[in-house]
Amino acid sequence: MTAAPRPRIEGDWLFVPAPQQHDPYRLFCFPHAGGDATAFTPLGHALAPAAEVWALRMPARGGRGRRPMPADFDRLVADVVEALRPHLHGRFGFYGQSFGSLLAYEVARALPAGQRPDAVIAASASPPGDWAGPTPPQCTAEDLLRLAGMGELVEAEPELRELALRAIRADLTVRDTYRHRAGPPLAADLYAIAGDADPMLDAPRLAGWARHTSGDFGLAVVPGGHLLATVEQPGPVDVLTSIIGREPARTGKEEPWLRPLSI
Repeated sequence: MTAAPRPRIEGDWLFVPAPQQHDPYRLFCFPHAGGDATAFTPLGHALAPAAEVWALRMPARGGRGRRPMPADFDRLVADVVEALRPHLHGRFGFYGQSFGSLLAYEVARALPAGQRPDAVIAASASPPGDWAGPTPPQCTAEDLLRLAGMGELVEAEPELRELALRAIRADLTVRDTYRHRAGPPLAADLYAIAGDADPMLDAPRLAGWARHTSGDFGLAVVPGGHLLATVEQPGPVDVLTSIIGREPARTGKEEPWLRPLSI
């Protein structure tokens, strides 16, 4: 029996938790505020061999703890674009969670026409226009840690808790510099996903993502809270598998989960 390839780091920015020996669909995953690439390890194994997860290793945490976060959101987007471009070939898509959804969307917009994803999947995130202005004062790093369901995981580990809070604060600082700029809709299919028990998201607002694509739009409400893919659970595997299996061109194909929002 051939042993499964070990996880690997690609460059400085990317983590591949379950490398495949062929060249399948690549799903680039963008973590939530304070999140680390390793959160997508269960998802990588669940999607194999149909897809290969490439997770973004954000600065100021984990193996990149000594790397400073870029000074503003635009610089972060530019840095991610530069890191991704050598790896964007064949069929690929972007999957983001919360803050990572916003980053995935803006990176897709910033890429040159020949290197844009087939699909952008925004999980647990309001549309881009809702991110204008500073983080609401009630959304402290401590609140986000708790509401994201991570509080209990680090409560007994003060050092780990402080590292998690430091990473969240770094991302919130960059998030506060974000300004949505109107422009042509994204020439890629766009899907919004929400957990049915998400305490942080006004789910009906997800329909607003439809204005940001000229391709197909779909919305799915799945079991779960704010964070869907974590170190303990793979997340919305069925929905992602369905998206990955669709033809890249607009087909009008109906899927059981692809529907207007009705909550």
